[in-house]
Amino acid sequence: MHHSRWEARGLRLAMLGICVVAFGAPSAAAQQATSPIGQRGGLPSADNALQLGSLYDTARLTSPRIQAAEAQARARAAQALTVTRPPDPRVQLGLMNRELPGFAPMDPLGMSQLQVMQMLPTAGKLGLAAEVARVRATGVAFQAAEVAWEVRAGVAAAFYELYRVERAVGIAFETRRLMENVAGVAEAMYRVGEAPQADVLKARVEVARMSEEIVVMQAMRQVALARLGGLLDRAFGDSTPPAVLPAFPAQLPSQPELEAMALQGRPMLRAGDAEVAAADAARTLANRELIPDVELGFQYGQRGGAMGTERMGSLMVGASVPVFARRRQLPMRAEAEAMRAMAVADLTAMRAETRARVGAAYAEWQRARNLQALYRSTVLPQARAAVDAALASYRVGGVNLMTLLDNQATVNRYAQELAGLEAMEGIALAELEMLMGRELFDARRGADGPENR
Repeated sequence: MHHSRWEARGLRLAMLGICVVAFGAPSAAAQQATSPIGQRGGLPSADNALQLGSLYDTARLTSPRIQAAEAQARARAAQALTVTRPPDPRVQLGLMNRELPGFAPMDPLGMSQLQVMQMLPTAGKLGLAAEVARVRATGVAFQAAEVAWEVRAGVAAAFYELYRVERAVGIAFETRRLMENVAGVAEAMYRVGEAPQADVLKARVEVARMSEEIVVMQAMRQVALARLGGLLDRAFGDSTPPAVLPAFPAQLPSQPELEAMALQGRPMLRAGDAEVAAADAARTLANRELIPDVELGFQYGQRGGAMGTERMGSLMVGASVPVFARRRQLPMRAEAEAMRAMAVADLTAMRAETRARVGAAYAEWQRARNLQALYRSTVLPQARAAVDAALASYRVGGVNLMTLLDNQATVNRYAQELAGLEAMEGIALAELEMLMGRELFDARRGADGPENR
């Protein structure tokens, strides 16, 4: 029996050696997980990765929302050109004083007549109408630019969600591999009486649970790919390469500076400014609608006479009479005033919303950056130290196997949270770029890797 105990102890030490191999490098396991999504042995290379900058380029070319917004802007610009001209002239041809039946000209009254009439807006109304149309077309162009930035932010959000899910899948695969190794160790130790059967069962349950999580997260990857494909009007499948983070900026301007840039550069706010300017011009135009418009006309007639063809001409001048001013022109003034008040209120609300969203996105960016630094400098190193301590204690029977597994699961959970914080930083930056209407960093330049950031 004494000899058998030493054999069991030697087997236990051998099994612990396997544990050392399984748990000896938790950092690499958590940060550069091996999975079917990523490259084996590390993060994906730039040549075999899905890059955010290339998705931005694709969105500009293929996004249905961007194409629809740009087409609307072109249509409004073309429409504005039509307002710069007065109404089309009216041409009338008359055959006057004809005999019935036969329709021959009556002598001496029968004649053929041609009349041309042209309405000319007065008091600068034509120029004001053209100004309203031109400024509103400019506003629609700014709205199209806002749509492009919104699509860009949506693409970024889907990309970073895809990155987070892929990192979680990789960590889950690595965790399951470690659990399978531990389950083998526990079974071998149980056979020699050095571990309870509960350890074996618990390890197998953990392997099954990790398999379930992998299935769920792989489905989440398909959801993220579908969302990305919907924004870009293209299909993504299992063969899509893994997402790689771009190199984020180390610093940003202060929050007041970002707010000032957003208030000056956001396309939606510039569209609001254009709408207010158009409302001002429309109000001036409505106030001048009571001024009559002038209509000029020329009339030419001819008839046969004893001395040959007799020709005659007439000039006419007319004016519109606002006899329905109480029901037409005056309500137009009230409408223009209300539309201007609405445009001013909308612009004020958009400015307030922009400041609030800039503040929220900046706070999210700061939180993500600070927590990432905390995780990399303190949380993850301490969690990994806890795994090493639990392993050393387990060697001498100080803790059970489940304590070791729980500590390793904690490391993996923190690694997943770190990936979520990286995605949160990218989403906050995309939100700030959309609000300011300008890029804050080059999305085509890849990061060195999370462990070096």
